Amino acid sequence: MNQQVMSFTPERTTVVGRYRWTICALLFFATTINYLDRQVLSLLAPVLTKEFGWTNTDYANITATFQFVYAISMLFAGRVIDRMGTKRAYVLAIIVWSLGAIGHAYAIGVGTAVNSLLTTLGLAAVPVSIAGFMVGRAVLALGEAGNFPAAIKATAEYFPKRERSFATGIFNSGANVGAVLAPLSVPLIAEYWGWQAAFIAVGAIGFIWMGLWIWLYDTPERQRRLGAGELAYINSDTPVVSAAAPSAAAPKASWFKLLGYRQTWAFAFGKFMTDGVWWFFLFWLPKYMSAQYGLSGPDMVVPLAVLYSMTMIGSVGGGWLPTWFLNRGYNIYQGRMRAMLLIALFPLVVLAAQPLGYLGYWVPVILIGIGASAHQAWSANLFTTVSDMFPKHSVGSVVGIGGMAGGLGGVLLTKLGGGLFDHYGALGQLQTGYMIMFSICALAYLVAWCVMKALVPAHREITGL
Repeated sequence: MNQQVMSFTPERTTVVGRYRWTICALLFFATTINYLDRQVLSLLAPVLTKEFGWTNTDYANITATFQFVYAISMLFAGRVIDRMGTKRAYVLAIIVWSLGAIGHAYAIGVGTAVNSLLTTLGLAAVPVSIAGFMVGRAVLALGEAGNFPAAIKATAEYFPKRERSFATGIFNSGANVGAVLAPLSVPLIAEYWGWQAAFIAVGAIGFIWMGLWIWLYDTPERQRRLGAGELAYINSDTPVVSAAAPSAAAPKASWFKLLGYRQTWAFAFGKFMTDGVWWFFLFWLPKYMSAQYGLSGPDMVVPLAVLYSMTMIGSVGGGWLPTWFLNRGYNIYQGRMRAMLLIALFPLVVLAAQPLGYLGYWVPVILIGIGASAHQAWSANLFTTVSDMFPKHSVGSVVGIGGMAGGLGGVLLTKLGGGLFDHYGALGQLQTGYMIMFSICALAYLVAWCVMKALVPAHREITGL
């Protein structure tokens, strides 16, 4: 990780280190853990549904709790990270989400306590299992909301603009690795030691990462492992601050001021339209494969592992794609938007998943895998549009605003799915419900791109914050 490379310029030769990629690796593993913890419930959903008698609407309510709390928390997470600093905020986030993940194992006890409290207050109680899992999902969401704002902020701190989408694609691929590792491990743990053990074992991994983060991370200016050449390279496209300017910390722009920029709305709309697609794939695919093809937990291991392995290609390849345009003379925004338009075409193949599903479950697995892979490519670029246009001290807040929009979009899509599946399932036409949902997922990216392009037709970097 500490190899040195030479960077040649006409004026001088400088030595540029690679420590920034160590930070990228830490962000990658944090995102892997984030998605491992997030996916345990969906993989155990068929088992838990049978054990506790949940309907599709019950399951949708549990998963929507995560998305709603995540959405609200994302708004504040970005602000907290901007004020608290990346290092301390990330530690706080992973402590909370790891405890939330482990807490799912104790859902029945927690649900009993919640119902007792509701009864004391004279409020209607909900089934114990649903109440307990809702609490677990809420705590998990509260902590996990800090991952992406902190990771994007760390990327903006440690990488120049031309490397940010590639670095984002790398750490964002941790979501795919987590999604691959989860079906390989969670069903087996649950099979041998029970579903509670799966939540505890996966949730505890976060504390190992936390120790590495505390040891290895600091801001670039205070990082002893970072050479002067690499620090200069990282700051090579940072505007020079006048010597007469005060040395006080950068001001923190208010949410209302940030919402005054079309760039904020473009990012937020892109998240609103597309985040729910990824969550739909993440939370509902195991139930889809169980309902449509009769697959049980162990039977899903290989198909889901293949599907989410495909998404790693999209994440890293999508992060690299704008560079192809940059090398052909386009500016950063032009290159990124052209890349995102190309990426937005790939999810259209999901339209064929249900009509061709009669050929066997591998057809929708591959087609949905292409759509999910395109989402990760899209996401790597969408996140990077923020650091392209906003100053570093506001990145976390803007990502938080967009994250809230994405979470609310996810709540709507999840609730819609649960209602559709119960409605059409009662009619014996469950496949119609999935056809409607797959159509929404397929078209969301093109709609998002068109609106984003209309809001921000050309690059304009924001310097007034």
